[in-house]
Amino acid sequence: MEITPTISKAPGKDIILYPGILQTPEIEIIETIKTTPFIEANTKDVSLSCLQQDCVIPVFAKDNEKTIAHQEFIEVTNDCINSVFSQHQIEKPEIRVSHQIKGRTPDAIHKSAKDLLDFEKTQYFERMAFIIRVPSITHTLDGNQLSLMVGGVRAYNRENLYSKKSFEKFQVFIGFQNMVCCNLCVSTDGYSSELKVSSISELREKIMALINSYQLDRHIQMMKNLTQQSITETQFAQLIGRMKLYQYLSKSERAGIPSLLINDSQISSIAKDYYQDERFCRNEDGNINLWDVYNLFTSANKSSYIDGFVNRSANAFDFTNDLCTKSNNWFLN
Repeated sequence: MEITPTISKAPGKDIILYPGILQTPEIEIIETIKTTPFIEANTKDVSLSCLQQDCVIPVFAKDNEKTIAHQEFIEVTNDCINSVFSQHQIEKPEIRVSHQIKGRTPDAIHKSAKDLLDFEKTQYFERMAFIIRVPSITHTLDGNQLSLMVGGVRAYNRENLYSKKSFEKFQVFIGFQNMVCCNLCVSTDGYSSELKVSSISELREKIMALINSYQLDRHIQMMKNLTQQSITETQFAQLIGRMKLYQYLSKSERAGIPSLLINDSQISSIAKDYYQDERFCRNEDGNINLWDVYNLFTSANKSSYIDGFVNRSANAFDFTNDLCTKSNNWFLN
């Protein structure tokens, strides 16, 4: 499926129109709709103002140079989205954090923890993930409304903060969120697993490059293809069994087999949801289409830690797409 834009003339502006996609000619920042989180695991929801006002900024220990803060990453990404999608609605960021690092101010050095006052406590979060939705760009697939979104991940545990300032690493992605379940749909083409940058301006450049290179119509077509192929209950049972076996294959035995990143507990969750998930479970005859299988994967992935979440999300799409496109797939044959 190819989405061909047309130009509609409005007073003082040109509006790009995409067939089947809701449009708005004005920029509008709207409140994030309260839904289930896009990632669960051990994360909690925070506001951008919390990061801006209540968190210290980690530094590189040997030269005391500051890192690019979580809030700066989010703000730069938001600027890029507003630049590219200037005529669309943009929601406020949905931010999830984990692994709180606590501290205290020097004047509270002799106090016991229970006696600390709020202003004497410091904190930052080692890991942070966020998404920013563009709700005026949508697509309906198999009865599920998908909303375009851009997001990112920052994990300080992947930086060497004990050294001098060096390149900093970020993960950035663009894709869709399934608004029925809030699962993220991320393809490899819309994902950079490691943006290495030395400045905010360089980070902005690379985020813009990723957004501009994303092929929305191709991604939608690949997801649509998943709805058109199904597997039987017997094939699904074999798939689950082979997924369990894959984890114990040697490196040489894995050569030529599609990569699989999800863990054992997530495989068990997929098996359970094949029977119990209200939205993506099997049909009455036991068959299940690959779009539903994919959503079982992305639902299970919500239990991943932040630093591995998007890698597994992109891998889930590649893995399911391989089931759809390759006739000789080890997991089904």
